[in-house]
Amino acid sequence: MKKALYMLAAFSDRDFDWLMTAGRKKSVAAGRTLIREGEPTDALYIVLEGALAVSLEAGKEVAQLGSGEVVGEMSFVDSRKPSATVKAAIDSLVWVIPRSQLATKLSQDRDFASHFYHAIAVFLSDRLRDTMNSQGDRESSNDMSPQVAKNIELAEVRLGWLLSRLKQTF
Repeated sequence: MKKALYMLAAFSDRDFDWLMTAGRKKSVAAGRTLIREGEPTDALYIVLEGALAVSLEAGKEVAQLGSGEVVGEMSFVDSRKPSATVKAAIDSLVWVIPRSQLATKLSQDRDFASHFYHAIAVFLSDRLRDTMNSQGDRESSNDMSPQVAKNIELAEVRLGWLLSRLKQTF
């Protein structure tokens, strides 16, 4: 499941417009580090194209993230340094939302903050469920929250629109 869809499904049209205005696209060449474990990060990222490799200090890769994944959300939410390094596995394109702008928006707009934190909670919960399912003998479930499911079609349209708009200028 594309984690950005959780965020886009929770956002209003006004929230989405702000995200488009506040963010910017950034190319990340294969092998380039986007986030370094233990070093502060100044943005939240949405992977638009490509693939990012997530690894621990010891060099062990723990995940691959593709289009629609959100990166840097844990450090944003808990204000701690990143717990993993994130590098471009191949040439990639990300949407960058500067930490300072996002923090200001969250403190000034309660509706936006409510939508943002709800989306973060839902996809962190989903990530934990996936982890728990992969640790046991349980089959992974692709069921999603009924609240998210009703807005997922709109979220997919929004993500598609963002990707097509950026490809025109890439």
